Amino acid sequence: MHNREIRDLPADLERLQRRFERWRRTHRARSRISDSLWAAAARLAGSYGICRTAKALRVDYYSLKARFEQESAGAAELPREKFLELPPPSTTSLGECTVEWEDAAGSKMRVHLKGFHAPDLAALGRSFWN
Repeated sequence: MHNREIRDLPADLERLQRRFERWRRTHRARSRISDSLWAAAARLAGSYGICRTAKALRVDYYSLKARFEQESAGAAELPREKFLELPPPSTTSLGECTVEWEDAAGSKMRVHLKGFHAPDLAALGRSFWN
């Protein structure tokens, strides 16, 4: 990897790179990488791309791609949020206002509303403009 690419690593990718280097120092060559390291690498590959992550961590591109796809498929199987319908706001404290409309021809309309709903106001405005 080029020096510039090493310098420009995001902080979380750099931290994981150090974890991989520590793991390599403490394990013999050709040992299997732990599942927790692979999972962290797969998560970051989703943010920074498989190629960039594989280069930074010095792992096989295709192995990381397979782990990433496994991780992505597992996330897709999680139950999604369900639609939650909220009840309309309470109508006990409806507001009061005065609305004035004037069109280009000079026609005016002034309405004092007490205890109204906003859709009612929109319908009233549409009827005035038509």
